[in-house]
Amino acid sequence: MTSLYKCNAIFSRIMSIAGNINVWYHKKTVRDALGVGDLDFVSCSSTVYDAMMQEWMRNLEVGIPALLEDEIQVLVYAGEEDLICNWLGNSRWVHAMEWSGQNEFGAASTIPFLVDGTAAGTLKSHGPLAFLKVNEAGHMVPMDQPKAALQMLTNWMQGKLTPKKSGANVSPK
Repeated sequence: MTSLYKCNAIFSRIMSIAGNINVWYHKKTVRDALGVGDLDFVSCSSTVYDAMMQEWMRNLEVGIPALLEDEIQVLVYAGEEDLICNWLGNSRWVHAMEWSGQNEFGAASTIPFLVDGTAAGTLKSHGPLAFLKVNEAGHMVPMDQPKAALQMLTNWMQGKLTPKKSGANVSPK
């Protein structure tokens, strides 16, 4: 709980200086498309926040190796400018995670993630595990890089995110 409070204090201070930077969700066209009517967007609902508070510092990584051993595809992604879940910390826990493909994942090459022929991030993968750092994105990757986020999720759901053994490109042009 101490780490939660300290992290929260630092983040709250940053947000008090930055202000409401998620103005995108306040547009009428976006709210209409989401079907939320006149509900105001809040980046952190106090109802959800309070309900999830005990989960924040819980280590959820412990369940992922079993998924990987069962060949269930796992995608971990982070925006390179994410203040909340920084990409380097995510990369480190993914690399340190113990599973049968850990060494091969660690030895795998990092390759560009391409969207319309342009590098939109970097991708590392082996077997069922993929880690993608999205360029010029913060905590809300779909808000900051909507085209890259859509390409990432579409490719992942279609089983086309990771390169084939032939070294094919990771996303179509």
